Amino acid sequence: MFEPKKFIEQAIGEIRKTIGKEKAITAVSGGVDSFVAATLAAKAIPGQLHIVYVNNGLMRKGETEKVTETANAVGVNLNVVNAQSRFLESLKGITDPEEKRKIIGEVFVRIFEEEARGHKVKFLIQGTIAPDWIESGGMGRDTIKSHHNVGGLPEDMDLSLCEPLRELYKHEVRAVGKELGLPEIIHQRQPFPGPGLGVRIVGEVNEEKVKIVQEACEIVENEVDNASAAGKIEKPWQYFAALLPSKTVGVRGDERSYQYTVVVRAVRSLDGMTANFSHIPADVLGRISTRITNEIPAVGRVVYDITNKPPGTIEME
Repeated sequence: MFEPKKFIEQAIGEIRKTIGKEKAITAVSGGVDSFVAATLAAKAIPGQLHIVYVNNGLMRKGETEKVTETANAVGVNLNVVNAQSRFLESLKGITDPEEKRKIIGEVFVRIFEEEARGHKVKFLIQGTIAPDWIESGGMGRDTIKSHHNVGGLPEDMDLSLCEPLRELYKHEVRAVGKELGLPEIIHQRQPFPGPGLGVRIVGEVNEEKVKIVQEACEIVENEVDNASAAGKIEKPWQYFAALLPSKTVGVRGDERSYQYTVVVRAVRSLDGMTANFSHIPADVLGRISTRITNEIPAVGRVVYDITNKPPGTIEME
């Protein structure tokens, strides 16, 4: 049986042993994995740590402000790096999902290396968990998708890795976060992909598509949260919107329209390795669809994904 308190003691000891007297940089994305890893690192090597949040332009709407406020509330000294244009430029013309993931991973690392050089840092502490490296393949395993923090890491990176959560699954990380005293808004937050909205935009990523998905995700989260709070549904493990690259014909007023299709996805899972689609009531889906098509002019059609994992994955790419 997993014992969070015992794990915390062991993890702190391992971080101290790995880092020694060197300095380390740790990346916070706003998700539970990175916050837990950063909190463990802050307890293990408080005077040797440089904590960074990179705004890659692929985050949820208002995410940078929310992450900064949360970090301040729990006493994490966060350094924000704004790199939206850098990520979007690097993804221009790229449609292959594996290539997108690897590009995002490399740009992240190059930014961490630049931050590290300015603070004489030798180690990168990140919140890699078991599904990340299992799905990224290697050692006889097929690659399902290259997670940006595993398969997306460049071979020539200057920093040495420290991954205190590497053998844990999401539910175990949540238990550790709760034991560490992190607020529920962090340790129970729904998962968000490391590459951000880049893997919720099927095909090429650009600023227009990012804004569409940001707005659509906010609507989905808002309506599902409201339905859950009202007792209409059991809160899914993960719920979001994604954008397909193709357009379909519709009607706006009395005129023909040709607009994007948004996919709504909600799943039940324990650790993310397998998942079943959530049975969202028709009236909730109806409100989501109406709001998305009314509030986002570029979208003319909304569909609900009822694919389990396997055969699908939770994210689109």
